[in-house]
Amino acid sequence: MKKIAKLSLVAAVAVVGFTSANATPLEEAIKGVETSGSVVYRYNNYDNDVTTPTSDNDADNNYKIGLNLASKINEDVKLNTRFIVGSETTGSFATMDTANADEQADVSLSNVYFGYTGIQNTTVNVGKQGLTTPWTVAIDSDGNEQNGTGILALSTVGPVTLAGAYFNQHNVDASTDAKVSNIGSLNLGTPLVGVLKGDESIATVGAIAPVGPVTFDAWYLDLQETFDSYTVGAKSSLDFSGVTLGLDARYASLTLDDSVANALSVDDANSIAKIMLTAKMGIVSAKVLYAMTDEDGGLTALDNDAVTTVNGWSTTVNGKADADYWQTSLGLDILSNLNLSANYNNLQYVNASAQDLTEEELYAQLVYKMSKNLSSYVRVGTYTKDNDTTNTAINDDTRGRVQVEYTF
Repeated sequence: MKKIAKLSLVAAVAVVGFTSANATPLEEAIKGVETSGSVVYRYNNYDNDVTTPTSDNDADNNYKIGLNLASKINEDVKLNTRFIVGSETTGSFATMDTANADEQADVSLSNVYFGYTGIQNTTVNVGKQGLTTPWTVAIDSDGNEQNGTGILALSTVGPVTLAGAYFNQHNVDASTDAKVSNIGSLNLGTPLVGVLKGDESIATVGAIAPVGPVTFDAWYLDLQETFDSYTVGAKSSLDFSGVTLGLDARYASLTLDDSVANALSVDDANSIAKIMLTAKMGIVSAKVLYAMTDEDGGLTALDNDAVTTVNGWSTTVNGKADADYWQTSLGLDILSNLNLSANYNNLQYVNASAQDLTEEELYAQLVYKMSKNLSSYVRVGTYTKDNDTTNTAINDDTRGRVQVEYTF
């Protein structure tokens, strides 16, 4: 894989070399390649007592490798590439069900762009790159990645950072894991794959500014002929005599275009308001989060790990209408590199038939940092999903996970 990466890098650098009088010689550029990335393995085991499996299909192995290469072409230009060994479609894991034979993962080039820093306090990225917005996840070592081809500019003026981007194509049509729960089947919801189009342009602008101990941000995004959305957020961290308190609050509103709302047979209005409080004192840490969505719709992100929504282990508020979502966690540092936590999440929302659903998950997690670049966690717990209106159990799961991640 490194040989392939080097060859692509050589070709790109050579092109720039012909067009830039100040370009670094090709041999020196290759020697100066910066390498970084991650390797992740994950094992999942899910057992739903409500349904009886006909085969051993409740366990899977997951693999993902992300390899980043960066080469300084001259004082102002750097070439950046990212290769993913995993899912070519979503940029996430290559998932292999243990009920089937072993398979090979896809190798794909997800990023190849030029970064320009020749203007003071300004960075301009041009090419195929991650979608760096509050609605998407540009790089994720163990999840989906959204990317597209276009231009991104970041500029700092005094304490304020301004951002603007335009992409004429993207992979959001395939890489999104968002679903709309208040349409489609009772249990699963309707995925947005097939509704979104990768050839529709994305335009976004944003601003980030610290005001005292609080950092504020505001963003607007338009996905052509699909939706427009805005979000505002505030984040702060304060220390009081050995106690660190954190606050993270955000509101996001997303309005579907009429053609999309009509195609999905849903209201065009979606919104979320959320607030998270964290505290750490010595070896003890705690978190409480609450989120609520619009009674007509809660689709506010294109990735369930984006900051404009809230994601748990098996629960997510994204796409859930009229939802109330609580997350709580209590952690203990057993050692400097070993943390044990207890986590409880409760999600209540309404489906297409105006029926009330409740999802709950309770799990323990043990995180072990073996070294600076090698970490792992073990997670064991339960997940339930019930239709409160019909008094029907949908899921009664015992779930387990083991994950190991190496970064370099």
